[in-house]
Amino acid sequence: MSGRVFHAPFIHLNPHFELVGSWERSQKNIEKAYPGTISFSSYEEILMDPTIDLIIVNSPNDTHYEYTKKALLAGKHVVTEKAFTVTEKEALELEALAQKMNKKLAVYHNRRYDADFLTLQKLIQEGSIGDFLDIQISFERYRTTLSPKVHKELPTPGAGVLYDLGPHLVDQALLLSGMPTSVFADIRMTRSVTKVDDYFTLLLYYPTHRILITSGMVFMQQLPAYKVYGTKGCFIKYRADIQEDELLAGKIPSGEDWGKEPESQWGTLSTDHDGSISSKIIPSLPGNYGQFYALMADAILYNAPVPTSAKEGAHIIKVLEAARKSASTKAIVDL
Repeated sequence: MSGRVFHAPFIHLNPHFELVGSWERSQKNIEKAYPGTISFSSYEEILMDPTIDLIIVNSPNDTHYEYTKKALLAGKHVVTEKAFTVTEKEALELEALAQKMNKKLAVYHNRRYDADFLTLQKLIQEGSIGDFLDIQISFERYRTTLSPKVHKELPTPGAGVLYDLGPHLVDQALLLSGMPTSVFADIRMTRSVTKVDDYFTLLLYYPTHRILITSGMVFMQQLPAYKVYGTKGCFIKYRADIQEDELLAGKIPSGEDWGKEPESQWGTLSTDHDGSISSKIIPSLPGNYGQFYALMADAILYNAPVPTSAKEGAHIIKVLEAARKSASTKAIVDL
């Protein structure tokens, strides 16, 4: 699904890339979806092809380190799906290897380009919110059965919702406020059928504020995804980016209307004017996952920064490791 939905459409549409093919172990679909491409029978075939410049590693989390390392050693640029690695040590090793091989290494964090988060960042840049006092970010789902993606439900390193949806939320928190000073976490298995964590709450400590991030599979009704309180204003918004749903439906990610949320889903900014609180609806900026590969092309062609660096990916994993330690010890973990 990752390759079909989040990667292939944007690589195919970007004029700086040519979609060559995919390693497909079970179903052979890419040649039908993109005529002229190749369904490779092994990873080694891709690594040995001298015409291939960039490899996207979007396998199960506990294989990211191995496959990314092999690609770098083969002289390829690499995009690795989130979660980047299982441990910070692995992430830092890959960062060092990419530098040694003089290759571009990026972590795929598409939720940076959600309409919700782009709109929030615009308000922050405009000074509408002021200094942060409290931030709450959530990503709720409701599914009482196991995922059909079997690898996500097996108790292997990197499985569970902490390493599935957690990287998105931690990445956004770090973009807003940088690395926290410490972390407290509650990580649980809430469904009777689960073998991996399917709920978490992380509290990230900063000198002037806190960021609370929550996710899980037991939320029957969605809560506001963003509640950002500052000295000048408060922004409340439900998660409503339409890109994933439209990609799953097979829509081509192009045109003027791509990524535009319906007005009914726009967020609300509240401000205090001398004791009088007023609220207004804020039009959402269009979401644009294609921006990731536009930035990746600039990185490869013009040596510009990659969209999400390996160092940023390592910071995210460091927070997730600290969260696991906190949950197991029921204590605040300093970073």
